Amino acid sequence: MKPPHLLTLADLSVAQITRVLAHSAHLKRVSYPLLRPTSTPNSPPSPSSLPPQTLSHKTIALLFSKRSTRTRVSAETSAALLGGNAMFLGKEDIQLGVNESARDTVQVLGGMCQGIFARVGEHSEIEELVKYSPIPVINALSSYWHPTQILADMLTLHEHSNLFAPTPPSSSSSNSESELPPLRPLTIAYVGDSTNVLHDMLVTYPRFGHSVRVATPRADAYQCPAPVWDRVQELGCDKKIWWGPDPREAVHGADVVVTDTWISMGQEAEKAQRLKDFQGYQVTEALCKEGGANPDWKFLHCLPRKQDEVDDEVFYGPRSLAFPEAENRKWTIMALFDLMFGQWKI
Repeated sequence: MKPPHLLTLADLSVAQITRVLAHSAHLKRVSYPLLRPTSTPNSPPSPSSLPPQTLSHKTIALLFSKRSTRTRVSAETSAALLGGNAMFLGKEDIQLGVNESARDTVQVLGGMCQGIFARVGEHSEIEELVKYSPIPVINALSSYWHPTQILADMLTLHEHSNLFAPTPPSSSSSNSESELPPLRPLTIAYVGDSTNVLHDMLVTYPRFGHSVRVATPRADAYQCPAPVWDRVQELGCDKKIWWGPDPREAVHGADVVVTDTWISMGQEAEKAQRLKDFQGYQVTEALCKEGGANPDWKFLHCLPRKQDEVDDEVFYGPRSLAFPEAENRKWTIMALFDLMFGQWKI
């Protein structure tokens, strides 16, 4: 049986992505009561009240060559709720890249673990893991793609869909606990560098009927890599994407404004030049008002955040969904772990 892998949301159909999101919402509802303080500590929860224990007796390898807060904590706590164990393997912990190849490492892990959640540098690194892995591999981040982040963003937007409704939903609207709240087509603006977060936005949002407007500086270093744009065009997503250098034009009509780091890990030597190139790109109330964003626009950021990218007024204000978005990393990763590592299907 060939293991399922996930490198980018471009690999999944709309139906599969919707299934992951709906399952994420379900797992969140089921798990919340278990995480509340209890007055009966010696009373274990009944099996019927637990999330599926598909990782019982299973170990997930967290193969991280880059440090992380949200991704690591989400993975470890998700595995525990599913009855399993997550083993963190940082670059200082194992022989990968020192005395052992990725091919040999993944073969060893495949004999001892039941899934690999890999946060790497170059995308070619995770492609090599997938090529030789006998167990499922999920991309926790690579230079090109960040699928788990966009799943969390989408779950957050669906959960807050009432903020984007043109009129309050009617009392007759079907919105049972088993359903993902519906979300009208949105205009989503991205202001910043062409990062892995943006790349998975480009291959996902247009397929759900959303429009994407992107502003990056003119220099070639800030444009979409050819392999990513090839996937965008292959899926027909380019028809709903606007791209230019003016952040004010990008936020025109935006319901959601998104940004990401301007200086990724490994780019510290370029900091001075990058800060110069991104002058005028900081997300502020003034920028979005001048650009003509929807008056009720909301803000997303994958974190960690630097003030150069977005000011405190927006980041800590009522427009920001950054912290619900961060929490939803847990529930979307949990859904992927259950489906891919526990059930081998998606």
